[in-house]
Amino acid sequence: MEDQLAKEAANNKNIEECYNKKPKSAALCELKEQSVRHWQNEWERASKGAITKLRLNATPNFTAIVTGHDNIKSYLYKYKIIDNPMCPCRKGDQTVDHVLFDCTLLEQERDKLKAVVTRTENWPVSCNKLSIKY
Repeated sequence: MEDQLAKEAANNKNIEECYNKKPKSAALCELKEQSVRHWQNEWERASKGAITKLRLNATPNFTAIVTGHDNIKSYLYKYKIIDNPMCPCRKGDQTVDHVLFDCTLLEQERDKLKAVVTRTENWPVSCNKLSIKY
């Protein structure tokens, strides 16, 4: 039946051919691209949320420090993944604050960080400011 209808339509000279229509998928793709461009322009012009516009190199270590998750022993201990939250330096539990401010195994790295921070801030600085600014 469908074949017969297709043949009749093909032979019907009264049907006007139209090849200038776009497929629906192409129109949707263009609308999506236009929407993304519009959103990006609005985002770049907005003054609110400036802190989220930072381009950060979010390494696994950076993410662990900022969130307090991942390989921080106090986090792993909290969820019973490990038996002991003690830092390898044996001076206290391995928390974000301990790693940033107290761990004797990280003194050289901390000294480099302090040198950068103390150009414009007093040490110690908050974890929040460290993650945002430094």
